[in-house]
Amino acid sequence: MYKRYDELKNLNRGWYNYFKLTEARSVPEELDSWVRSRLRLCYWKQWKLPRTRIKMLVQLGTPEELAYQWGNTRKGYWRSCHSPILTRALNSSFLKWEGYLSLKELGTLQSVLF
Repeated sequence: MYKRYDELKNLNRGWYNYFKLTEARSVPEELDSWVRSRLRLCYWKQWKLPRTRIKMLVQLGTPEELAYQWGNTRKGYWRSCHSPILTRALNSSFLKWEGYLSLKELGTLQSVLF
């Protein structure tokens, strides 16, 4: 996952530099939302077995009963990554702690640096 975060950091810098010249503020937000969903999907795929999913969801603060329900779900990956349980467990602050810098954060970071 850390290799993905490094590649995303470079891509996000490029996208930020491209979109900072335009007036379209919603496009980077939509793109950032999609990337966060995709990262949650990658984590969900990485935790292949239901018992691993349950264990990781419990470690991330999900109640055991809900973790058991969502760990054993038969829903697809993309639908599961948009579930309220997974969006709460793998929220923006968790992704930031893991090393993901969103487009909005890059904008504030670059304005501070320059």
